[in-house]
Amino acid sequence: MRVAVLHPQTAFTRGGAELHTEALVRALRESGHDAEQVTIAGKWYPATELAHQMAVWRSFDISESNGLKVDAVIALKFPAYLAAHERKIVWLIHQHRSAYELWDHPDFADLSRQEEGPMIRRLVWNSDRLGLGEAKQVFTNSRNVAERLWTSLRLRGDVLYHRSPATEALLARDPEELGDYLFYPSRLEILKRQSLAIDAMRHVTTPVKLVLVGRGPDERSLQERVSAHGLQDRVRLEVGVSDERLHELYRGALGVYFGPFDEDFGYVTTEGFAAARPVVTLTDSGGPLEFVRDEESGLVATPQPKAIAAAFDRLWSDREAARAWGLEGHRLVRETVPEWPAVVARLLG
Repeated sequence: MRVAVLHPQTAFTRGGAELHTEALVRALRESGHDAEQVTIAGKWYPATELAHQMAVWRSFDISESNGLKVDAVIALKFPAYLAAHERKIVWLIHQHRSAYELWDHPDFADLSRQEEGPMIRRLVWNSDRLGLGEAKQVFTNSRNVAERLWTSLRLRGDVLYHRSPATEALLARDPEELGDYLFYPSRLEILKRQSLAIDAMRHVTTPVKLVLVGRGPDERSLQERVSAHGLQDRVRLEVGVSDERLHELYRGALGVYFGPFDEDFGYVTTEGFAAARPVVTLTDSGGPLEFVRDEESGLVATPQPKAIAAAFDRLWSDREAARAWGLEGHRLVRETVPEWPAVVARLLG
């Protein structure tokens, strides 16, 4: 089968969506399909640019390419799922969040603060009803995304988890002994809330350390926050590490911290569990809560620096529990997150 995986790309940005798209194309090919990633670059500001991007994808003809029929398309995110095709499958990472659950958030709102925001928001909702509603099948990458889709548009999505490349690599290796730091790899931006973890390090009472990894617009401000709090000996930031270094940091950690706001799915949770590390997450972190069970596979704290610090100290002080929680998370990932052949079979079944 000839399958096009549709991907809207923000230039010079790389994150979970890109990893997801590339892994899907690779898995389709390994399953015997002729698969190709089809990318259209765009940007999401100012608000009126969203209308342009929606029009581009809606008018994009992917019924055939170079004279050969495209049998199916798989779209993962807005606005790629607006493309028309007789066999369109949507595996939803998230909707355009600033038009939905972040619309009126006091810290994370964006679209609502622009003059054309209300008009563009209506356009996004109407376009989503059309583009998602005409899909032959809609899957979501987590229960959190499925619940958002139902709450907003009354459209159903079947939850379909998957393994990131790092999850697969870490599952293939035996766990190491617990280390002396909490590890948080993620894009350095406001929704990931690395600042909360840095502030928490002001309140820890044990020698535990924090290692942050990633790239993004908040890199400088986070470095400045570490310096302002005098935490240079306790908090380290590594930018743009290799895959090998990423795996090494997971395997050498005491635990993994993942405290974004209302995350869609988040690879960090399953990657931490794949390395048999307990995961600390927050009560409002969304997707991670589908896997992290308090005092069973990690700890769930309130989004307050002192509460996060207490969780960090708990892992340091009770390593026997930390080790057991990490092993439980490891088991959970193996049993509940399918391997790629099963994912491909369900998508195209």
